[in-house]
Amino acid sequence: MSDLFEYDDAATPLTPDERNGLIPTHITMRSELNEIEQKNILDADNWVFQRKRNALDEGFLRRLHKRMFGEVWSWAGTYRTTDRNIGVAPWRIQTDLKQLLDDVYFWIENKTYVPDEIAIRFHHRLVAIHPFPNGNGRWSRLVADILAVTLSQPRFTWGQFNLQTVSEVRRRYIDALRKADNHDISALIEFARKL
Repeated sequence: MSDLFEYDDAATPLTPDERNGLIPTHITMRSELNEIEQKNILDADNWVFQRKRNALDEGFLRRLHKRMFGEVWSWAGTYRTTDRNIGVAPWRIQTDLKQLLDDVYFWIENKTYVPDEIAIRFHHRLVAIHPFPNGNGRWSRLVADILAVTLSQPRFTWGQFNLQTVSEVRRRYIDALRKADNHDISALIEFARKL
């Protein structure tokens, strides 16, 4: 069980209470955890594109996280209550998320950015808020895909790789996120479309 909860410097570590939220009792290795999470995510991916979804509905965003991780973690779909190495303070999550949803509605209505940029800016800010104990990157990438499709764009290509297990691709993704943190969104847009 030694490597089950090991994280690299770009991952969000879980608290002991959150670790206790692991539902499958047979998992002892990180690779097993990644595999069962990936299966749950693929099931959610199939579900989400069966009909039109509103990526800008806070209730839907929580349900989507639960769909993606609910067979693996008991806290799936529940906002975190502890501070992290990334993200806003827990008490700010709902307020910041509401502000972001309002911003995205404004960007769409006023054509502030082209559709791809709207979806990628949405993704970046979701990652920055980091509402859940874990799975925020995977969840926010799927949310960006949903918004892109809603805006009559194809899904982003970042979904072709499991960024949890392909280290070079994950490093490029993290680098693009860090550039976006410094107000250069272009690398993240390029990563999402040209991978």
